[in-house]
Amino acid sequence: MDTNVFAVLKLFVVGILVNAWMMGGLSASDSVDVEPIPLRIKKPCNKSRLQWEVEICGEEFKRDMAHIDPQHWCNLTHFISQYHYFTVCTEKKSIDVQCYWPNPLVESYIIRIHKHFFSNCTMEQVVWVDPPDKTLTILILVPVFLTLAMIALVVWCSKRSDILA
Repeated sequence: MDTNVFAVLKLFVVGILVNAWMMGGLSASDSVDVEPIPLRIKKPCNKSRLQWEVEICGEEFKRDMAHIDPQHWCNLTHFISQYHYFTVCTEKKSIDVQCYWPNPLVESYIIRIHKHFFSNCTMEQVVWVDPPDKTLTILILVPVFLTLAMIALVVWCSKRSDILA
């Protein structure tokens, strides 16, 4: 027997064996005994405890903010870590008392904190102005021409597929 024919025959037999081996575990007729997972009874959100826990987070944040000069309260770089810890604390406490986060109670407390510390942090309104007409024309025409060029390139390459292959 020719060596190429023998190699093809071995490959065919190995392919059939591998296919049978792989499909053996995929039969839908096999019954699988799975024990039902007992459902955990979710306790309702304890809002009064959540209010207490969030107040603790707020007191820690107020203590941390007392160490920062009030003139720097509008500059986030001065208190970003304290604010991060406050946010993580409120999230953790919400989950601990089986409440989702964020929830209206936590949001209202965070708003009170914002009003207390950041009420004087008004920003000047940014007035948006349209760019000059020349700049706007360039910003519009460049993507349009690039799109047309790409379409032309695809059409040209598809016509030349016999040469490129």
